[in-house]
Amino acid sequence: MKKKLITIFAILLFPLTVAAGGGGVALDPVNINLNDKESLQKGARTFVNYCLSCHSAGYMRYNRMGQDLGISEELVAENLLFAAEKTGDLMKAVMPAADAKKWFGTAPPDLTLTARSRGPKWIYTYMRSFYRDESAPSGWNNKVFAHVAMPHVLYEWQGEQRPIIEKDSHGVEHITGFEIAKAGTMTEKEYNEAMRDLTNFMVYLAEPAKLVRYKIGLYVILFLIIFMVAAYMLKKEYWKDVH
Repeated sequence: MKKKLITIFAILLFPLTVAAGGGGVALDPVNINLNDKESLQKGARTFVNYCLSCHSAGYMRYNRMGQDLGISEELVAENLLFAAEKTGDLMKAVMPAADAKKWFGTAPPDLTLTARSRGPKWIYTYMRSFYRDESAPSGWNNKVFAHVAMPHVLYEWQGEQRPIIEKDSHGVEHITGFEIAKAGTMTEKEYNEAMRDLTNFMVYLAEPAKLVRYKIGLYVILFLIIFMVAAYMLKKEYWKDVH
């Protein structure tokens, strides 16, 4: 009976340990700041120019994004409206899903909620972990998402990386880092900053209401401070004659 209980417990615990392991890839920290409008605007530009070619953000409208990020509707129409006709349209992919599936083997997923499902660290690390792999159909692979169908669309910025592979004590090979095989148009610092901006925007994209909550939260804190001062003065007035 005791052995059966241990076996059942181990079976129930195994999925939890797998989920906690996250695939065994260490994720890099990233500074997310939804109050940084400049970062969000830069991230939006990168997203529209490079991600919307294949991926959709089908729960977001261009004019809502412009309003939240402080971009006028005229600027949205002139600089960000490549995959739609009107600023009130949803942010749909340029490439039809059927064509994408034919070329890449799978239809690229909608990215609206990726920051909530994967997390900011995953996105930031993933976008910096592409490397050349001639055996892959696209010519690219990724440390975070092995055998991913997506090619490295920003390789001209980052350049081409070569993985540094080392064996552990059990003889299993692991990617421990990267070295640049071919330089890109950006330095490592510039590229990391660009990916931070993109990740920042995708966090906003996954939950735009956060911006509203931040504003309301500030007013609530100010109200509580004023209320605390008023309550303290009222308390002093009531108790001034009590000895």
